[in-house]
Parts: sequence; structure tokens; C-alpha cells
Amino acid sequence: MHFVHIYFAFAAGYLLSYLYRTVNAVISPELTAELGLNPASLGLLTSAYFLAFAAMQIPVGVLLDRYGPRRVEPLLLAIAATGAALFAYADSLPGLAFARAVIGAGVCACLMAPLKAIAEWYPRDRQASYSGWIMVAGGIGALVATVPLEIALRVTHWRVVFAGLAAVTFVVALFIAWRVPDIAKPKQAGDLAAQLRGVRTVIANARFWWIAPLGMFVMGSFMAIQGLWAVPWLMEVDGVTRAAAADHLLVLNVMAMVGYFAIGFFGTRLARRGVHARHLVALGFGVDVCSLALIAARVPGAYLWWSLYGLGAAVNVLAFTVLNEGFGRDLAGRTNTTLNLAMFSGSFITQWGIGVLVDAARATWGLDTAGGLRFAFVVFLAGQVITYLWFLRGWKRFAVHGPAAVIA
Repeated sequence: MHFVHIYFAFAAGYLLSYLYRTVNAVISPELTAELGLNPASLGLLTSAYFLAFAAMQIPVGVLLDRYGPRRVEPLLLAIAATGAALFAYADSLPGLAFARAVIGAGVCACLMAPLKAIAEWYPRDRQASYSGWIMVAGGIGALVATVPLEIALRVTHWRVVFAGLAAVTFVVALFIAWRVPDIAKPKQAGDLAAQLRGVRTVIANARFWWIAPLGMFVMGSFMAIQGLWAVPWLMEVDGVTRAAAADHLLVLNVMAMVGYFAIGFFGTRLARRGVHARHLVALGFGVDVCSLALIAARVPGAYLWWSLYGLGAAVNVLAFTVLNEGFGRDLAGRTNTTLNLAMFSGSFITQWGIGVLVDAARATWGLDTAGGLRFAFVVFLAGQVITYLWFLRGWKRFAVHGPAAVIA
């Protein structure tokens, strides 16, 4: 099957998923003012998306392997549309948090569904490029959630934005159901217990624990910062306006897009020349850790460091490719969603945890919000450094000596 035939359907879904993920970064001043939120409450509200998203990963992996993307993703997107409508009309912190959780649950397959299709239909040497093109759509969604959204908020209310998103999400659900074909029915799908044993097989494999901590702390922290804390950091610590903070976020997302395009254009060619997904993951996540350290240290050149932070994170989708090298195609849905569970659990911990640490630093040491943010960023940066070193430590076992034995 030609990839273009299904690309735009999957791309529309992932664009919306990324837009929902990052939209609260720009509307955070309105949410804080309207509801009187402190940093911990804002972090909890926004991270409800990640918590629900993470909780859905194991069941979604089972469903994708058993029923395929076409049957699973449209139903979930209809749930996301319902969550967006609820968010538009909720008027309390519990109501908004519940609505945000419904959105997170609904978009939980927007990347996993196309990755399952790619693993099912295309050879391994093309998968990095095709995955990169899917990520381009996510990058566009992140871009929409920066300056375009900030401009829209000058003329309309954030509730109107979410009502519009609800309608668009319903349309995209129908588009995917119409455009994407079914996958071949698994020969030995087995009952639910058998499907869950496949998940246990993934979790019990040492290859998973080589990659999962890196995804949890490096990519998880990136999604939390991109989706919420970048704007408060830039406004409180660097002292810029909301419009300037949105410009920084735009630059970050543009550079992530550059990375996605580069993977899409050159991933297959690089793989054929011996530069594999694992090499790109090591390089990109290394850039991410270093650039966040420079941001936290407030080294002059903020636009450059935020740019590199976005560029490095573009390799996150290749972590799924690296993990899948050790497993058979029948497990692709479960391997992808199990790793995604780790990433989004990390996002939930970071997004809520930064707010908790900010409040704790203010209460314990009398720091202002800027000082609390600096403390919180350093704490989570330390976790990134440790997990990156863990990844490098396992390189000889899992990369130099080739992938783990393929498990059917």
C-alpha cells in the first residue's frame, strides 16, 4: 500500500493530538486568572491529559494488535471530541481536569495507530522515514498551539477555541474511518489473557528497560515543558511577555518540525548507510539534555537553546523503532504503547511535579515563582542525565551487538 494513501488521515489525527497536548501552555495565563490556580493546581489540571493518556496505553495496544487502527482510532477520537466540548463548558477545576482527562484518553492512539500500520505494512528500512512524516503532522499541531493560538486569543475566548476543536475532531474521526483500510486479521490473536501475556513479554524484556527510562525522563520532561511549563518559565524566569514566550515556543516547535522533516527525508537513506535509528536517538536525546541544562543555567542565547531543545526531541519517534527491532510485528501495537506508557507517565510526573516543587520551594525556602521553577527544572534535569547515562551504558549490549532476539 502506498503510504500517501493513508498519510493524511493519520496526520490529521496526530495534528489534533499534539495541539491538545500543548494548547494549555499558551492559555495558562487565562486559566490561572479565571480559576485562581496556583502552580501545583495548574500542573495537575494540565497533566490530567497525560495521566489518562498513559492509563489507556496497554488496552489500546491490545486493541490495535487485535482490531487494527481503522476500527480503534475513530472511536477514540469521538471520545476526544466529547472531552473538548466538556472543556469548553466546564467552569471549575475538577470539571476542567475531568474534561482534559477525557481528551487525553481519546487521543491516546493518534501516534500508536499509524506506527502500528507502518510496522504492519512496510519494511523496517522505511519505517524511520514514514514515522518521521507522521511526526511532521504533530509538529504542525504544536505550531498551531503557539503564535496562531496566541493571536486567536486576542479576538476570541479560549472556550470558543475548544468548541471549534470538538467539531473538527469529530470530522477527523469520520475521515480516518473512511480512508484507512483494515489490517490483516491476526492468525493467532488469542483471548484477552493471551493478548496481555504479550504485554508481559515486552515488559519482561531487558531491551524495554534499556529504552524506557530514557523515554520516560527525557521525552516525558520535554512533553511536559513544551505542553505547559515553557511559557511560565519564559515569563517568570526570563521576564519576557506572553507574546515573546509564544515566539520562543514557536521557534522550539519549528525546529522540531525541521527534525521531523529530516527524519522523513533522510531516515531510510541513513539506515542504508549504517546510521540507524539508535544512533539518531542517542544524538538527539543528548542534544536535548545539554540544551535543557543551558536553559536551566540561563546561559545567554535563549532562542538558540530552545531551538536545540526542540530539534533534539524530534528523534523521540525513533525510540519506538529501536524497541521494535527486538520484537515481531504481531506485537507492534503492544511494544509501542508500552513504551508510550512510560513516556506519558514521565510527562504526568514532570508536569504535575514541577508545579508541586515550585509550591514546595516557595513554602519551604521563601523562593518566588521564578526561583521555584529554577529549582524544579534542575531536579528533573538530574533525572534526565541519569537515564541518558543508563542508555549509554547499555549500548554495547543492545546496539553494538545487534537487536535482541526477535520474539513472535
